[in-house]
Amino acid sequence: MDLTGSNALLEQSLRTSYGRLLALLAAVDGDIEGAEDALADAFERALATWPERGIPANPDGWLLTAARNRRRDVWKSAAHRTSVAFDPAVHEPVAPAPSHIDEIELPDKRLQLMLVCAHPSIDKSVRTPLMLDVVLGCTAKEIALAFALPTATLAARLGRAKSRIRDSGISFELPGRTTLPARIDAVLAAIYGAFAIDWHCTAPELRTSLTGESLHLAETLCTLLPDDAEAHGLAALICMSIARLPSRYSKGMLVPLQEQNFRLWDPDLLAQGEEHLRHAHHLVAEGTSPLGRFQLDAAIGAVHCARRHTGATDWQSLRGLHAAAQSIAPTVGGAVALAVVTAELDGPEAGLAMLAAIGRDRFQPAWAARAHLLQRLDRRDEAAAAYAKAISLSPDEPTRRLLLARATRLPMGS
Repeated sequence: MDLTGSNALLEQSLRTSYGRLLALLAAVDGDIEGAEDALADAFERALATWPERGIPANPDGWLLTAARNRRRDVWKSAAHRTSVAFDPAVHEPVAPAPSHIDEIELPDKRLQLMLVCAHPSIDKSVRTPLMLDVVLGCTAKEIALAFALPTATLAARLGRAKSRIRDSGISFELPGRTTLPARIDAVLAAIYGAFAIDWHCTAPELRTSLTGESLHLAETLCTLLPDDAEAHGLAALICMSIARLPSRYSKGMLVPLQEQNFRLWDPDLLAQGEEHLRHAHHLVAEGTSPLGRFQLDAAIGAVHCARRHTGATDWQSLRGLHAAAQSIAPTVGGAVALAVVTAELDGPEAGLAMLAAIGRDRFQPAWAARAHLLQRLDRRDEAAAAYAKAISLSPDEPTRRLLLARATRLPMGS
């Protein structure tokens, strides 16, 4: 019996294959909740049988077959047959799963499911959360936290959206070239959302984390839409971010970007990101694709990464890029970043004035930025209070350790 090995493999499949398998199951009849139930049953069966019978040669194929058989049993049940017309093409027993999972086909299947979640009949406010839940495997709690919603409220919205997909008969086929662009923004937002949720706790093996899956989907989307500058911008942003991962933590503490050892950055991923960014810039210059937020965010990352060549940060270029990003897609986080960059050029007082105009409330980055700028002005008591607030709002331990270390360096007295 290899209980530890079985659990580890199931956890890996849950992370890397869940969305792919769910897309294949749900595409049959559009019933996402039914597919989720069948897949959950398959995982439970695997947990019960694999330790005794051994791990199958093709774990994903085994799970897909078990889930399909579970769905077949439900379709043939009396309760289901009285409420749904039996369709032999859909409900007859299915052939066994293939001996391998096609690594080219399945990512497209996930994108198909994401595009279903972005259908015009689904409320805009729930499209991205629905993709994060259904395709990318984020928990309702994680998504609710990211969208500042009560978990119960979000769960109810997700349930209604899944029912609408099932009852409306939304096609799971890829939309045509004329309708595809209208859905892409929500797909890009979901891929970025998964990346952002996982960014503070990325695992070393990128393909077993949401971060790695986000990069994989962004790259796949670039293949599907080679002339979409925003798809390339998102891929560039994720590439350059992951490239800096080896220097992002030290002894369990978050290392700010300006303090990171750029010699640890991954040159291949940086080059990959820069190539995506160059392609996006070319598309915009040609007028075939508009400038967007992900391209600007990637350009900001590129300016920071250029420090490895120049030895200094081009704060003036950063201010222009942050200002442009705020004009296209204003966010509180973007406003805080612009205030921090402005402080580098015009002094801490200018940055504090911009932060005051934003309002802080419970937004952790604003309090952390305020604390840092107050520390630069030697306003010890105010800085200590701001650090305490930022620490209380920090969602992860490495960030708390960084802020605590900074707070302990405050000079004594007022």
